[in-house]
Amino acid sequence: MDTVQKIALIVHTLIALGIIALVLLQRGKGADAGAAFGAGASGTVFGSRGSASFFSRATAVLAAAFFASSLTLAYMSSQRSEAPESLLEGAPVVEAEVSEPAVVSEELPVSDMPSLEPADGAGELPALEDESGVGGESE
Repeated sequence: MDTVQKIALIVHTLIALGIIALVLLQRGKGADAGAAFGAGASGTVFGSRGSASFFSRATAVLAAAFFASSLTLAYMSSQRSEAPESLLEGAPVVEAEVSEPAVVSEELPVSDMPSLEPADGAGELPALEDESGVGGESE
């Protein structure tokens, strides 16, 4: 990543954190009803109405900056001239030694498993019958 793209990414992250902070600082809509009955602080730093308009305007400005930085980052990432390298292109080539194939003995080991050959000279399996009781041979 080049330096300009890193700076744009840092600015984008700071804008996102600023939006989060401003949204968390704002009062909800239900807080106005409590202030009407004397529970709210009418003498705040920004005035009785000033904090809501200040925070909402600052949030709108940061949201516009966030969208602009998102589009800028998308454009910058699409304009990269160098294609990403494959991991296999930079790997060293290793020549494997080919050894002689293993000699298979002519004699197979005797197994404890039963034989799969049909008993009593029955060479074929019986034909399966379909639902009608007729043999399974098709035409």
